[in-house]
Amino acid sequence: MSLATTINRPNFSSVNPDTVEQELDTHLNHFKSVIEQVSALENPTWETLIRPMEEAGNALSLYWSPVSHLNSVMNTDELREAYNKCLPKISAFYTEMGQNSALYNATQRLRNSDEYSTLDAAQQKNLNNELRDFELGGVSLSDADKKRFGEIAQALSKLKTEHSDNVLDATNAWEKLIESEDELKGLPASAIAAAKQRAVEKDQVGWLLNLEFPVYYSVITFAESEALREEMYTAYNTRASNRGPHAGKFDNSVKAIEILKLRAEKAQLLGYKNYAELSVVPKMVDSPEQVIDFLNDLATKAVPAATKEFEELKAFAKQELNLSKVNVWDVAYVSDKLKQQQYSISDEDLKPYFPASKAVPGMFEVVGKLFGLSIKQVNDVDVYHEDVQCYSITDNNGELRGEFYLDNYARPHKRGGAWMDTCATRQRVEQGVQLPIAYLTCNLTPPVGDEPALLTHMEVTTLFHEFGHGLHHMLTRMDTAGVSGINGVEWDAVELPSQFLENWCWERESLDMISGHYQTGDAIPDELLEKLRKAKNFQSAMMLVRQLEFSLFDMHLHMEATSGGGVDIDAVLDKVRDQVAVLPYPDFARFYHAFSHIFSGGYSAGYFSYKWAEVLSADAFSRFEEEGIFNQKTGQDFLTNVLEMGGSRNAMESFVAFRGREPSVDALLRHTGLAA
Repeated sequence: MSLATTINRPNFSSVNPDTVEQELDTHLNHFKSVIEQVSALENPTWETLIRPMEEAGNALSLYWSPVSHLNSVMNTDELREAYNKCLPKISAFYTEMGQNSALYNATQRLRNSDEYSTLDAAQQKNLNNELRDFELGGVSLSDADKKRFGEIAQALSKLKTEHSDNVLDATNAWEKLIESEDELKGLPASAIAAAKQRAVEKDQVGWLLNLEFPVYYSVITFAESEALREEMYTAYNTRASNRGPHAGKFDNSVKAIEILKLRAEKAQLLGYKNYAELSVVPKMVDSPEQVIDFLNDLATKAVPAATKEFEELKAFAKQELNLSKVNVWDVAYVSDKLKQQQYSISDEDLKPYFPASKAVPGMFEVVGKLFGLSIKQVNDVDVYHEDVQCYSITDNNGELRGEFYLDNYARPHKRGGAWMDTCATRQRVEQGVQLPIAYLTCNLTPPVGDEPALLTHMEVTTLFHEFGHGLHHMLTRMDTAGVSGINGVEWDAVELPSQFLENWCWERESLDMISGHYQTGDAIPDELLEKLRKAKNFQSAMMLVRQLEFSLFDMHLHMEATSGGGVDIDAVLDKVRDQVAVLPYPDFARFYHAFSHIFSGGYSAGYFSYKWAEVLSADAFSRFEEEGIFNQKTGQDFLTNVLEMGGSRNAMESFVAFRGREPSVDALLRHTGLAA
């Protein structure tokens, strides 16, 4: 008998900054009383110990998730203040729970009881993860060390939020009004029209530029004015630092050091040499050294190719553009010109074929065909902005699998980047099974005036990437919260479904579903598609070494940081750049001050996950290349062995179940054009 299902959508309109703290306290107090009751159980069972904990955790999550989400996408002074007041309480609560010896002992009693053998694999995995997380949460520490561990957790929570706020504020703080259209020469008409619209919205005369990514990307890639490119590069790459137009105002220099010192101290308290060692415990890899070896191996293959690509770029700049020196703010501009010369294609050529009104429903069609799903808009739902839509996912049996909120376009007071976040998790609840809900957030180029939003191919790929994360969260079959969706999935495997789905942005059969000229509806001509494919690996080695730079920098930083002196971040960056970088970075650039992934996001000592998961995703897609990109059996195999399993078993087991063997790096090297 299948259980009844329920959808618990957030009520965004009811989030009131004035009452957030008080309402949060109510949820926390309820959760604390549940912990107190279940910790005292002499003979705990799944139903008496874990279920009440799951229910209290779900109630807290359903309350807090819209508050946290709105703080990221509709940031106001009032909401930020309320959110920042609440963070220490949440941090303290989870720290105390992780160190609660009575609760740990009760969980241990359940693990050692006869009932354990009667639990299903997902429940057993969940229980074992819980016990591991208690150890990582400091449950075995002395009272004095527990106290210090709690202080560190509080301080880190505060610092990470401040780091993120500084990046958002620094991004919002910079604007440039252009008074003569000549200065914008080279920019696409759509970017010029958008700049005009921004000025009008602020009652200004001219063209207004800001640091939202679509604007920055457009200027740095197409503006003929080197002075404008340099100014824009400088503003963007000194955000939240001690250099550039707002030097010192939103400075993350000290915060970055403090975060690293506290992480190192936390790791030492738990008996690890450094934070990198602690970070890999719940991951697929075994040690930081294994990660460094993996990255160094890729560097050996990529650096010579990247050096060659950059030399080619410099020669072209000199001969064709009369540029005697290629500065870092010239790279995207010169690259676009070189790409046009070699492949007769520019990023702008494809935009008319990717109106969002075709790309978004087309993506749903691709996924529908791949996994046997139907995706439809849900009307009359409370949303927080006119750009946001809610959609439902139903499978071929007519079963509702989940919902998601799609928030696609860049706007002020919205955190940059693209991400998937959990709104509600699939799990057993009193009414039966609560279905999963996701937030899917991008910062794509918005529509201008009466024209539709036209996307670059890269933006379409970003959309597919985030939807891959969303499917991982929403298509799970696990009803145990701790291993449902992306919960319990090793962090270095969490990018597998997202990177895997990007492959459908390059195949004719799927491209015909997601593209069509916005005026005529015509498909991308064969000639243009051929150019797109040929240009796929244009400067792929330069892009790869950039990712290796981020990954090695992150790993070395967390291996070398100490609780006493922190670490000389610039020295670590210089050392990594000496090894892998081919671009001439200027002294004033301060990229790590806005490197949110590792300082305020979840990728600390884990940025390598993107590259490792790319090995998994390229190899997984190679089975579709062999059997057909819309082969229904292959699609179902990926659905049942990877997406539906959530974190109920180790990621390697799921991969092997789908691929029939362990992953090989060959497909990645072939896809990036680096196969020998």
